[in-house]
Amino acid sequence: MFVIKFLPGKLFLFMTETTIKYSPDVDDGIDVGLPAKVILFNDEVHTFDDVIVQIIKAVGCSYDKAETLTWEVHLRGKAVVFFGEISECLKVSGVLEEIALHTQIES
Repeated sequence: MFVIKFLPGKLFLFMTETTIKYSPDVDDGIDVGLPAKVILFNDEVHTFDDVIVQIIKAVGCSYDKAETLTWEVHLRGKAVVFFGEISECLKVSGVLEEIALHTQIES
């Protein structure tokens, strides 16, 4: 199992106790076809509307679905906002990170 962590301007791949800085233009042998999920974490900076709009932009869901996910993030501290291949999760997480939302990708 591994975890991909996004910080503004950085992408880290965690495998057990090792941290690897990931560069998308280097073939590192990671199978980007693996199933994964994007987890969005709560913060005290963004408004509900900010998060709803960004979720819609990132995953292409309806307003109602994005609002439901936003409430889950708010109430539980985090929520899975997307399931798919790692390559798609990277794209979704990147869009969420555009406004400095905090995400994590897990497989």
